[in-house]
Amino acid sequence: MYRPTPTPRTAPMPARVRRAGRRFGARVATLAPGLALCAAVAGLALAVTLVLPTLSALLTAIVVGVVVRNTVRLPAVLEPGIAFAAKPLLRLGIVLLGLQLVVGDILALGPGMVVVVIAIVVGGITATLLIGRWLGIGATQRLLIACGFSICGAAAVAAVDGVVDADEEEVVTAVALVVIFGTLMIPLVPFVAGLIGLTPVEAGLWAGGSVHEVAQVVAIGGTLGGAALGVAVVVKLARVLMLAPVMAVIGLQRRRALAKAGADAAGSRGGKLPPLVPLFVVGFVVMVAIRSLGVVPPEVVAGAGIAQTVLLAAAMFALGIGVRFSMFRRVGAKPFVLAGASTLVVAGIALGGVMLVG
Repeated sequence: MYRPTPTPRTAPMPARVRRAGRRFGARVATLAPGLALCAAVAGLALAVTLVLPTLSALLTAIVVGVVVRNTVRLPAVLEPGIAFAAKPLLRLGIVLLGLQLVVGDILALGPGMVVVVIAIVVGGITATLLIGRWLGIGATQRLLIACGFSICGAAAVAAVDGVVDADEEEVVTAVALVVIFGTLMIPLVPFVAGLIGLTPVEAGLWAGGSVHEVAQVVAIGGTLGGAALGVAVVVKLARVLMLAPVMAVIGLQRRRALAKAGADAAGSRGGKLPPLVPLFVVGFVVMVAIRSLGVVPPEVVAGAGIAQTVLLAAAMFALGIGVRFSMFRRVGAKPFVLAGASTLVVAGIALGGVMLVG
């Protein structure tokens, strides 16, 4: 009599794997509503950019976030996903930003302009910290503003937060100030450049050296013309490249301060010292190195650029959700004064450098 061969029984899944799978599924379910909202707003911001190319998707997203926060009561179910977008997604976007930088393009600016970029970042941070201390602003808040205004806006604010573990209100305040003052620079830079007789290329160099966000620089360069846009973006990306060494310096100083203060200070991080350089900044540097080797196909670079914009737009919306108008009454006028002074210092150093080198 024919007897079928018995089908081998599948070994039962280990209980540890089943528990991990359930936890992962629960985590995804918790994050999904908020992430879906952030993704929808990022898509809307990109659509607006297609219709109005001079309008930044990042700016659109953060403005939508601010408006939503101050006009609509959001359900609590959205909060975990929004918080996830404000940090991990923002950091992933910064990593992908590295694929937009080619070290050779920056070196092609010439040694004079490279020195100017270093002077902008170092001078801007130093002056902002000194002015902030004179105004009586807390050390963390003035450091967030200094790096955000001197390097690369919200990305730099996020990088500093990864080292010093700032309060949420301080981070949101710094990002909001970057948006406000950087947006004011969009019409002002071309206007002032025309008044003082800068050529379009000189105006582009100045925009790249003085404006806070990459998207804001692109908006200005677009109004000045193709040649100005090219140099503006390269100079701005040179400032972005300063993110890694500045974070290394801040991380080293922070570790020394905590070590000197003793175990009580280190205990605020569960006994751990802060990272010398946040992992996502290391990822950013790795992406810069890979792109500079010339091994990344143009299609991959273009796709990464779109992904980076989507991630950063979602993160900007999430950060905008944290901006309450009542917060500005609470923090007072001092951060606005510091932001204005920092903008003037950075723009002044950049203009002086462009006029000397040019």
